Amino acid sequence: MTETRRSIQRPFGRREFLALGSGAFALAALPIALRRHVAVARRTLPVMGTIAEITVADRSEARALEAVEAVIAELRWVESTMTRFRNDSDIGRANALASRDGVTVRTETAEVIESALRWASLSDGRFDPAIGAASELWDVTNRHEPPPADAVRRLAGRNFWRHLDVERRGRGGVVRYGEPDLHLDLGGIGKGYSLDRAVRVLREQGIRHAIVNLGGDLYALGASPEGGDWRVGIRSPDDLSSVARTLEVSNRAVATSGDYERFFRWHGERFHHLIDPATAGPRRTNVRSVTVLADRCIDAEPCAVSIFGLPQEQALAFARRQLSGVDVITLT
Repeated sequence: MTETRRSIQRPFGRREFLALGSGAFALAALPIALRRHVAVARRTLPVMGTIAEITVADRSEARALEAVEAVIAELRWVESTMTRFRNDSDIGRANALASRDGVTVRTETAEVIESALRWASLSDGRFDPAIGAASELWDVTNRHEPPPADAVRRLAGRNFWRHLDVERRGRGGVVRYGEPDLHLDLGGIGKGYSLDRAVRVLREQGIRHAIVNLGGDLYALGASPEGGDWRVGIRSPDDLSSVARTLEVSNRAVATSGDYERFFRWHGERFHHLIDPATAGPRRTNVRSVTVLADRCIDAEPCAVSIFGLPQEQALAFARRQLSGVDVITLT
């Protein structure tokens, strides 16, 4: 198996894909015969509010299995450290106390917040990691009708990211909120960060060929057991059992933001989880999904969130201003 860095589109039949979990991607099925020559370890599990699919190919079955467990440990560590759904996580403690006092967080959390603020600045607030209050208000996985309009308006156009301060101090950082309504939500960058950590661990363990899929984000390392690039299908927004576009990917990050996984319908209208900071409501657009291919997941994920809703030309122009060698695919 040779390592290359390229991503091209070409047609594949639906039968070539094995759809696992409920993420934005379908991964190519692995021919059983290949397992006689290469050990393939695979795990599927719920983590970080989505389904993680981990596939590692190596000549040593023991090393492949050990690498899968190492990836799971990394994903769970990031989840426990940076989720907004736990009161004892760095983000949970910051959301509870940082509008009154400075809250000490781990170095890794401070780094992710800094990266999130950089993308907020680059996108002029289209990506805002500090609009957690709006995400909590809409709560699209449990709500069946829109929240009160006055509650939504109160959070609209507040540029919360401009009132978030993170100061590096010693081996950690101190987070302060300048607005009481500011709530951090690293859901638009945390999965990307965790995938980059997972890939680093795989490489440290000598793994050259693996793919880690975390809902709408993945990293394809090296080659598939077939000897070519990993085959990745972008699910159709209109039919999650079918593949709308296909990619061949090696040593690249792929991130998709779409309106078709977490949403509710009310009076015939779809209300999805991708919140527009300008309106504090789901972003209104004819675009159904956007996929970004880049070198790092921590860049691909917030870039996809930033350009979700933009026409293909605008989306690509923005992405190319920020990242080298980037590709963008939009589905309407």
